[in-house]
Amino acid sequence: MSFQTDTIELQASAFTAKNLPDFNFNHIQNLTDDTGMLQHALFDLPNRKEGYCIDDNARALLLMVWAGAYKSVETPRRLLPIYLSYIHYMQTKDGFFRNFMNYDKHIEEDRGSEDSFGRTIMALGFLVNDSKSTNLVRTGADLFNKAYPHIKHLRSLRGMANAVVGLCQYVKYNYPDDQKVALICQLADKLTGAYEDHQAADWHWFEPTLTYDNAILPLALLNAYEITQYEVYKEVAFESMEFLESIVVRDGVLSPVGNQGWCSRDKEAARFDQQGIDVMAMVLFYQQAFRLTREKSFLHAMYNSYQWFLGRNDLATPLYDPTTGGCADGLHSEGVNLNQGAESTLAYWISHVVVERALAE
Repeated sequence: MSFQTDTIELQASAFTAKNLPDFNFNHIQNLTDDTGMLQHALFDLPNRKEGYCIDDNARALLLMVWAGAYKSVETPRRLLPIYLSYIHYMQTKDGFFRNFMNYDKHIEEDRGSEDSFGRTIMALGFLVNDSKSTNLVRTGADLFNKAYPHIKHLRSLRGMANAVVGLCQYVKYNYPDDQKVALICQLADKLTGAYEDHQAADWHWFEPTLTYDNAILPLALLNAYEITQYEVYKEVAFESMEFLESIVVRDGVLSPVGNQGWCSRDKEAARFDQQGIDVMAMVLFYQQAFRLTREKSFLHAMYNSYQWFLGRNDLATPLYDPTTGGCADGLHSEGVNLNQGAESTLAYWISHVVVERALAE
């Protein structure tokens, strides 16, 4: 793949556990109350005026499931049930999920976005497959199965992609589960169909524009391949990821597509504002690619991507703040957005845990 340059491999080969910051979940704890995780912060001060969302509570649940494997880290035992309880409260009678809740506990929507639904399915899938708590697994499975009938109706590519990852985790828990495998194929076929519809000689992507959380699309196909062994899913995953790398890797430095204009076929990619969730998705892709192939080049790409948070980026400026345990909300042309919101902080810590686990293998 295009990311496998000698410079990156040399730089990443020296990356060890000593290069990782210490675990510091102080900011995550500050953003969390008895209801759930607050969305935003004013610098590192929780911004209660913006309330809560299921996107961040789902990401927080995923983080706590993985961080719970570290016996020295006490935070997951206390916080994981809070995030799961928020998801339970936000699930409607018909099984869908609402997303936003005001700080006064008022909910103004009947249902959330398909993207937020897919992210919740993904988190619940990992909870069910990876948690060591029987009761938490049962609760997660109940929520997952209540939401399950809605998955086949998803139209958002990112909603589908996140749901595919969650479905694959659930199948691992309840193997072989032919019904859910059939749904994985149905959604993965829609993703590959979108790829075929938009692919051209100079454009190997699922949409006419590269926007946000891009690597989640090839990540979903790699997960689908792991379950089904259908080669087309793997081929499209690697081909599309190589194209994404050609856009977002500049001189060995990860430079995610900025949200100030995105990237379409007729213009160059916007350089800023860069977001941590794009980096997290790439870290997750490379983890999955390494799991399936055992090629160390994917580890090198994963380490290199993760270091975007630590200062290996276009401005050579760290976004992660070791004094608070929070992460800046984005990389702007003039510097970093110093607000340490939930999305960026969770993107950092999920990436951190993935890298920590890879180093331990």
